Amino acid sequence: MRQAGAGTSGRARKRSGTVAILAISVALAALVPSGARAQDVREFPSEHGTLRVETLATGLEHPWSVEVLPDGGLIVSERPGRIRIVRDGKVSKPLTGVPKVAERGQGGLLDIALDPGFAENRTLFLTLAANGNGGFGTALMRAKLTEDGTGLADVKELFRMNKFTGKGQHFGSRIAIAPDGSLFFGIGDRGEGDRAQDPRDHAGAILHINADGSIPGSNPYRGGTGGLAEVWSKGHRNPQGIAFDPKDGTLLTVEHGARGGDEINNPKAGHNYGWPVITYGKDYSGAEIGEGTAKEGLDQPLFYWDPSIAPGALAVYRGKMFPEWDGDLLVAALKYQLLARLERDDSGAIGAEERLFDGEFGRLRDVVVAPDGALLMVTDEEDGAVLRVSRAATQ
Repeated sequence: MRQAGAGTSGRARKRSGTVAILAISVALAALVPSGARAQDVREFPSEHGTLRVETLATGLEHPWSVEVLPDGGLIVSERPGRIRIVRDGKVSKPLTGVPKVAERGQGGLLDIALDPGFAENRTLFLTLAANGNGGFGTALMRAKLTEDGTGLADVKELFRMNKFTGKGQHFGSRIAIAPDGSLFFGIGDRGEGDRAQDPRDHAGAILHINADGSIPGSNPYRGGTGGLAEVWSKGHRNPQGIAFDPKDGTLLTVEHGARGGDEINNPKAGHNYGWPVITYGKDYSGAEIGEGTAKEGLDQPLFYWDPSIAPGALAVYRGKMFPEWDGDLLVAALKYQLLARLERDDSGAIGAEERLFDGEFGRLRDVVVAPDGALLMVTDEEDGAVLRVSRAATQ
């Protein structure tokens, strides 16, 4: 793993939650089953003390995303197209009203993000793989959780990518909610790399829309001149993590490379991050890709991995439980089945990496900083789990 280029600060996934932190902390603690078996609670050493990992729920089929509800419950998406709520260690029946998804390869039901006003309006956003003319593509939906918490209502599609294909890879796609309430989300190149360089193609891009689906005035191609109005930045292979740093509002993404070349980027309006013209990875065959690792007019990543760890999600740590992690980046990894903690200095430059839980829990798909400062993770397995990482009690 290496740092590339000189970047300014990073970002962490914007998570909403509008009730008191103390109340949510108590509710989160209550999620651990009272009769937890020995294997449900484990401890691991880290550079800053012992970490406690508790299994909050199991039996989920390829869970993709987790969010904390205002009452401390957890809402979880499963890639085959289900949403469930976890409370007191119990997993609910699938919610009704979930839009139909195309479970195709890497596609299905993907991210969930709660509106900043969720406690009042019960609004949430979803990304998913949808069926359409030409095959499959990524869409973004808005919905409301019903008052009884058993289903979704008022489901509306806000965005659908413009070119569908029969390929089953590189759908993206996580959502980061900006301080102004607008939505940033990524879509991969859909397995067709050249699409990432076409500003009139939604593939291989970070997209930016308002919460009602309209186009923000800050978008570089607003009005359609030079590119699609929703496009924020291009040259991304498959961004599956996106977050804002809660401290300074910096936007950060993490994306899959090929054989090496996973990247952390700071996407800026109208910028191009190089794929597939430049990359720090090689093709799975071992062949070279593009024109090398740098080219004028194409931005360098803040950091890259070689070999690839296959990143699943990104969070910026700004919690109270681990003050020594303040500002660090947390990246869930699928291939190496670990959580990477990347240190950052006051300028946002990325330094040393610590690897946690290597191979202990399977493929880690999501990581979230909970309101109490603990971490929540999901494992992308047929028998997937929700895990909580906290500081172990000192003896």
